[in-house]
Amino acid sequence: MSSYLGAIDQGTTSTRFIIFDSSGHIVSVAQKEHEQIYPKPGWVEHDPEEIWRRLHEVMTEAMQQREIRPKEFAAIGITNQRETTVVWNRKTGVAVNNAIVWQDTRVEDAVAEFARDGGPDRFRELTGLPLATYFSGLKIRWILNNVPGVRQQAEAGDLLFGTMDTYLVWKLTGGQRGGAHVTDVTNASRTQLMDLHSLNWDKSQLDLFGIPESMMPRIVSSSEVYGLAQPAQVKDIPIAAILGDQQAALFGQTCFEPGQAKNTYGTGCFLLMNTGTAPVHSRYGLLTTVAFKLGKEPACYALEGSVAISGALVQWMRDNLGLIQKSSDIESLARTVNDNGGVYFVPAFSGLFAPYWKTDARGVIAGLTRYANKGHLARAVLEATAFQTREVLDAMELDSGTKLDSLRTDGGMVENDLLMQFQADILNRDVVRPAIKETTALGASYAAGLAVGIYKNLGELRQQWGADRSWKPHMEDATREQLYAQWKKAVSRSFNWLD
Repeated sequence: MSSYLGAIDQGTTSTRFIIFDSSGHIVSVAQKEHEQIYPKPGWVEHDPEEIWRRLHEVMTEAMQQREIRPKEFAAIGITNQRETTVVWNRKTGVAVNNAIVWQDTRVEDAVAEFARDGGPDRFRELTGLPLATYFSGLKIRWILNNVPGVRQQAEAGDLLFGTMDTYLVWKLTGGQRGGAHVTDVTNASRTQLMDLHSLNWDKSQLDLFGIPESMMPRIVSSSEVYGLAQPAQVKDIPIAAILGDQQAALFGQTCFEPGQAKNTYGTGCFLLMNTGTAPVHSRYGLLTTVAFKLGKEPACYALEGSVAISGALVQWMRDNLGLIQKSSDIESLARTVNDNGGVYFVPAFSGLFAPYWKTDARGVIAGLTRYANKGHLARAVLEATAFQTREVLDAMELDSGTKLDSLRTDGGMVENDLLMQFQADILNRDVVRPAIKETTALGASYAAGLAVGIYKNLGELRQQWGADRSWKPHMEDATREQLYAQWKKAVSRSFNWLD
């Protein structure tokens, strides 16, 4: 019987293939990193062909670990780094340029250009998004305008656009030989090209950005069969779910009801709250996005607070400063001191995302004295993630009118007990870590399982969720507010760094 569900988790730094049983337990997992390419300051790229190769490797490895054959799978779901932009030739399958990663800031001038007429929120009513370097639309425009010969190919109908989900589904389902060119509503909602209400590409927006409609994938639901896999190791397995990584984590955390929220601590930090079947437009610097759409059912929406740098700051401490040997060492280094020693680290490496949306901000370390040491710096690195989460949560409660009792957490950093305790302290909320921590991949497998009938309904999935550990706040109110006020002061020092 086909009982396994596969999840492709194509992230910013690595690609994983995780095999789940129908109870949501991990059977096998394989992971491989890919190169981070930095051609210029503020530019971040990936080689899509390398990611495609890594996908083959991890699928093969995960299946060989348990000697699982393709016919034992019911379906495969995909979850992906969002906004990262690939343009490739539909005849050759070759990308015209490296993928431009969501963190990349090369379209700053275009953001300023479009903001001059109507301000940074001119597209917010239509798309739910402010003008920012983050989203895919201006990245497509940059490729068309800056890679020689590409615009002519696009206007001739020879080029396709996709975020990583689209690129991988197209390759998996046949590529040049009839591959499905699709993206789901969650990824489409991150392009700044989709009408948030109709869930269709907006012709006026495409024209304004100078993007031929022939490049765009068909928008589909997050849970349906898009085609059958063609590579030998996964031959004929249905590809049956697509969810952007943060929406997949929301789904994997079973936040199916309005007012339920989760925070994912990965390369960046992303807090999403389910707002139900009507979009809530933010007045406090959040994004309005699609949470998921199951088959023919109405779409569910979410408010999102996106923080660009969280786990990436720990990697920066490791790789650029050499203060730790591996990322997990950050906790023991931070525990060598009792507090941050007055040091605050604002990691505005790519500007500030929610709730500020300031592309001209840059990273600052504030409050340094001769007393400060590497332990204080490590603590400031961890606390930066918790402070940024507090800013987003404050905005989310104002926008939604809902006060959270607790915050469900996931992602690599939730293994850090010091961070989780400080997060509970600075939020003055319980922080809950789920029993199954791979919630992003789990969400993709859940959506695929629903599409092929492994699961009957959302209630069945709800019953599988359970808590592993909770942290309760212990900090005095006066201490909490003093720390937060100092953080706010440090953030203000990062503003307007670029002219």
